[in-house]
Amino acid sequence: MNFVIEMRRHLYILMLFAKNSIISQMEYRANFVTGIFVEAAFLVAKLLYVVVVYKTNIHIDGLTPDTILMFMGTHILLTGIYMGLFFNNFQRLTEYVRTGMLDLMIVKPISLQFLVSVRHIEVGMPIPNIIAGSIMVSIGWSASDIPFTLLNILLFIIFIFIATILTYCIMIIPPLLSFWFVNTSAASEISYSVWDANNMPKLIYNKWIQRIGTFIIPVFIVTNYAPLIVLHKLTKVEMVWGILAPLIFFMLIRMLWKQALKVYSSSNL
Repeated sequence: MNFVIEMRRHLYILMLFAKNSIISQMEYRANFVTGIFVEAAFLVAKLLYVVVVYKTNIHIDGLTPDTILMFMGTHILLTGIYMGLFFNNFQRLTEYVRTGMLDLMIVKPISLQFLVSVRHIEVGMPIPNIIAGSIMVSIGWSASDIPFTLLNILLFIIFIFIATILTYCIMIIPPLLSFWFVNTSAASEISYSVWDANNMPKLIYNKWIQRIGTFIIPVFIVTNYAPLIVLHKLTKVEMVWGILAPLIFFMLIRMLWKQALKVYSSSNL
């Protein structure tokens, strides 16, 4: 019962964060529009991969270009979700630690991890990615003759939610390292490179890379499992791991967060 109450409380606060973020960004509408155009320009570069896939008529282990489009669309969709929910917050976390501003947040009557993770929600920049990714998934879904059943749609949404949790767990690691190290830019660059390398089906990599990217650093679950589940290409083991992975890795991140607070020099924790 207490868990449900806390969930409702945090969802309410999240809505307040979103509302305040929208109001704040609307005060500077030129920046809001500019951000959309800048991200749209980056998106155009990403879409060149789609042109290459169709122009060369690539088939990957039985996956047609239309099916591959679903994987690429899922990657772009989740990029938009990451940009909207976490990107700005993770960048600010490093600054909070460096300047000691985290002290002011520790005393707030709310989960500190929740506060620093979703306090600032970006509204404009994710729009091109979310729209383009959704369209790509829809086109690939239809062209691959996957039935638009309620079950398939529900499964896809569930695995997008799972992917969002895993995205959080993977991408928060470099900012958390700032509790121990002064400069974590190298770790951030590595995480972005790994993220960008995940825009194609995992089948293009060898078995060892697939295992590492699925069970150790579960980046392949992020963009592969949602399309694979509606294509009926997930094994039972993969389905079980897809459900367990976000729970396990979130608990690991929670433990890492608590350890990070213990070494925070301005904290009394």
